[in-house]
Amino acid sequence: VHADGSSRPQSILREDHPLYYSTIEAFQSLTGIPMLVNTSFNRGGEPIVCTPAQAFLSFARMGADALVLEDWLVTRGNLR
Repeated sequence: VHADGSSRPQSILREDHPLYYSTIEAFQSLTGIPMLVNTSFNRGGEPIVCTPAQAFLSFARMGADALVLEDWLVTRGNLR
């Protein structure tokens, strides 16, 4: 939800992006919630992430639990 209380929901079809659709299904199976938040990827004061290397560095500095890059899953425990 934006600061003004509005939102911009988006939907996806399995045939448009099967991997992302399956990810949402798996999240629903685990949580009962059939949606994910899709937002820009950057920390406050930094530019939006544009490359996998930038994504990894930003993830390493923030408090997120996991990062998915294509077929890779990086979790906080993997950073040690």
